[in-house]
Amino acid sequence: MNQPGEGENARRDAQSGAGSLNESAAPRKLWRAGTLTYTTGGLVILFCWILWGDFAWSMRGRLLEPLMPLLLKKFGASDTLMALLLSTLPAAMSAILSPIVSYRSDRHRGRWGRRIPYILVSTPMAALFMVGLAFSQNIGGAIHHALGAGSPGLRTLTLTVFAMFSVGFDFAAIVTGSVFGALINDVVPRPFLGRFYGLFRILDLGAGIIFNYWLIGTAEMHSQWVFAAIGTLYGVGVVMMCLMVKEGEYPPPADARPGERKGFIAAAKVYFKECFSKPYYRWLFIGTTLSGMSFVPVNLYSVPYTKSLDISMALYGKYIGTCYIISLCLAYFLGVLVDRFHPLRMVILALALYAIAMLGGIFYATTPTRYLIALAVHTVLSGCYYTTSASLGQRLFPHSTFAQFASAAGLVSATASIALPVLFGAALDWSGHQYRYTFLMSSGIAMVATVLMLAVHARFMRLGGPRHYVAPE
Repeated sequence: MNQPGEGENARRDAQSGAGSLNESAAPRKLWRAGTLTYTTGGLVILFCWILWGDFAWSMRGRLLEPLMPLLLKKFGASDTLMALLLSTLPAAMSAILSPIVSYRSDRHRGRWGRRIPYILVSTPMAALFMVGLAFSQNIGGAIHHALGAGSPGLRTLTLTVFAMFSVGFDFAAIVTGSVFGALINDVVPRPFLGRFYGLFRILDLGAGIIFNYWLIGTAEMHSQWVFAAIGTLYGVGVVMMCLMVKEGEYPPPADARPGERKGFIAAAKVYFKECFSKPYYRWLFIGTTLSGMSFVPVNLYSVPYTKSLDISMALYGKYIGTCYIISLCLAYFLGVLVDRFHPLRMVILALALYAIAMLGGIFYATTPTRYLIALAVHTVLSGCYYTTSASLGQRLFPHSTFAQFASAAGLVSATASIALPVLFGAALDWSGHQYRYTFLMSSGIAMVATVLMLAVHARFMRLGGPRHYVAPE
C-alpha cells in the first residue's frame, strides 16, 4: 500500500492529525493504520476528534436508556410493550439493516472513505427524530383534538406517535452504529486499540455521570428540552467528527471484479458464506450475543424496579453516577490490561465475576438500600465487561471485512434480542412485576456465556493465541 505523501494526501492527513514523512526532518516515532501514518501528536489529535464524536454519541445513549422507559411508563405502556419498543423492534430492524449497511460499507470506495458517508447521512436524521420523540405527547394531543369523537384515545395516539419517532430514530442510529466501530478499526493503529477503548469508555462514563448527577432528576419533567438539547449535541458533535477525521486509501474488495455489481441475492450468499461457514465464528457470535444479553434484564427494568421501591430518580441517578465514577477510574487501566493480556481473556473474567455477583443479588436485594447496592455492583461489573470487550471484534475479526463480521455478530445478537426481552417482560408481567427476578435472569445468561467464551478461547489458542493469531478468512 502507498503511504500518504506530498500534495493532496498530505493535506488530508494534516487535517486529521496524521503526520506525513518528511525526508529533511529528524526521525520521529510513527504509527500506522492502513495507509495512514501518524506522529504522536497526530495520534493525539485523532483521538480527540473521535472521542468528541463518541461523547456526543454517548450522551444520546445515556439520555435514551433511562428516559425512554420513564416516558413509556408515563404514557401507560406495559412491561411487554416497553420491551417490544425498546429492544425487540430495534433488534429486528438491526437484523435486517446492519448486514446490508456493513456489507456495502466494506466494499464502498469514495473520496470521503467507506465509513464516513454513511455516518454523515444518518446522523442528522437521528438527531431530528430525537427532537420528535421529545414532542410526542404534544403531537399526540394535537391529533386527538383534531379527530374529536373519532379519536382512539389520547394514550393510544401518544404511544403511536412515540413509537413512530422511535422506529425512525432506531433506523438512523443502526446505520451509524453499523459503521462507527469500523471507522475506529480503520483509522486507529492496532497497538492502541485497548487503550483507545479505555478512553472511549471514560468519555462514555463521563456522559453518564453528567446525565445521572445533573439531569435525570429533572429530565422526566423537562423531557422536551433535554431531548432537544441532547439531539442537537449529538447531531453537531458526530458531524464535526466526520468532517475532521479522514480515512485512508483502501485496496479493491477481495471479491470485486471490474464492472461487476452484485445483486442482493448474490451479495447475501457471499455474506452468509464468509461469516457463518466457519464453526469458530459461529461459536464467537453466539458467545458474544449471550454475553451482551446478560445485562439486559437488569438494565431494561432498573428504572421501573427503582420506581416500585419508591426510590426517587434523583437518588437513583446519584447511585448510578457514583458507579460511573468508579468505572471511569478503572477504564484506562482495564484498557492497558486488555492490550497486555488480550480482550478475550479479560471478557471471560468479567463475565464470571458478574454471574456470581448477580446470583447473590437475587437473595441480597430485599430492601431498597440493598437493591441499590446490588444495582451498583451490576453497574460496575457490567462496565468492566463493556470496557474489556470493546476491542474484541477488532482483535478477532478479519481486518478487511471487519464491519461485515461485526454486523454478523450483531445479526445473531439481534435475533436473540427480538425474542428474549419480550419473554423477560412477559415473565415479569406474569409474576406481578417482581423485578428482583431480573438478577436471576442476568446471572443465568452470564453463566452460559462464560462457558461459551471459554470454548471460543480454546479455538483462539489453536489459531495462534495472543501473539500469533490470524483471523480465519
